Amino acid sequence: MASPLLRLVVLYGGVSAEHDVSCVTAAHVLAAADRSKYDLVPIGITKSGTWLRNDKAIAALAEGSDLPERLEPAGTEVEPVAAIRGEGTDQAITVVLPLLHGPHGEDGTIQGMLELFKVPYVGAGVLSSALCMDKAMAKIVAEQAGIPQCRWVEFRDGIDDPNEIVTRAVAELGLPVFVKPANLGSSVGITKAHDAAELDKAVDLALRYDDVVIIEEAVTAREVEVAVLGNAAPEASVPGEIVPGSEFYDYEDKYVTGAAQLVIPADLPDDVTREVRELAAKAFTALRCAGMARVDFFYEAESRGWLLNEVNTIPGFTPASMYPKLWEATGISYPDLIDQLVALALDSHRRRVGFSTEH
Repeated sequence: MASPLLRLVVLYGGVSAEHDVSCVTAAHVLAAADRSKYDLVPIGITKSGTWLRNDKAIAALAEGSDLPERLEPAGTEVEPVAAIRGEGTDQAITVVLPLLHGPHGEDGTIQGMLELFKVPYVGAGVLSSALCMDKAMAKIVAEQAGIPQCRWVEFRDGIDDPNEIVTRAVAELGLPVFVKPANLGSSVGITKAHDAAELDKAVDLALRYDDVVIIEEAVTAREVEVAVLGNAAPEASVPGEIVPGSEFYDYEDKYVTGAAQLVIPADLPDDVTREVRELAAKAFTALRCAGMARVDFFYEAESRGWLLNEVNTIPGFTPASMYPKLWEATGISYPDLIDQLVALALDSHRRRVGFSTEH
């Protein structure tokens, strides 16, 4: 009798401002995953937090039919833990692939729930997910690890005086500056402020998404990204360069107009390429990542060299996204990348559950 397929639960949607991006990612991952290896179970989370098993998508996958470009959360409402564990099914192993970009998905919350119920999952654990999601804390850890990065100022709503922060940022960083919510991605809520008035408005916008705001110096530099894959011994892909189609690589540029150019591999000297790959793996390890992460850098060729921008533990994962494209250029196909991530998830899970809590 043949062994049951590994049950791969794809979690998508979510309650964050990056809900729509997640729905696109899920459709492509489900289409690419090897159906001879996995029993694919798409579970969507609505913007209001309802969990829905997408029965229509499950039927389409079983029939070999195409999925839509964007998979909306729809179907049968389910109880989260029972749905994840596959209660009532005969699958021997379940692995969860969280594709929940942003808060309540990429920040350690889902990972914590999966840890409590001893379910293997792809990607970074609770601590690393929370660290990398919070750009302010990630910068503090990266600084301690000796990883170079842009100059920055942190603003905490209700603690810091906004007028003092604006004055300090202009004095220390100059203008223009970038203003970002600390706990968000996909360039949501980010503004390039060219004067003090714009900076004040930018802080107000960022505070709509988080109570911690990062103000960073604007650098004139190349934007280069590296994909990292692995657990204890991570491997880094060839680097890729983003040439923005607008003033900076914003949400419209990433997901609407598609005007940005992705240059893979980036046109860099061999020693510079080697340096950024090593630095990406160092950042991955310093922030205790696992499974996958995309590490983003600025490159100032004539001055400071490599500057860490941020680390994304659940990067965009459509075939057009940088993370899978970088691995394809390095020699790992999209379906094989999914297989490796599942294997890494099982490896991480085996190590975690092997630690004793007995005295």
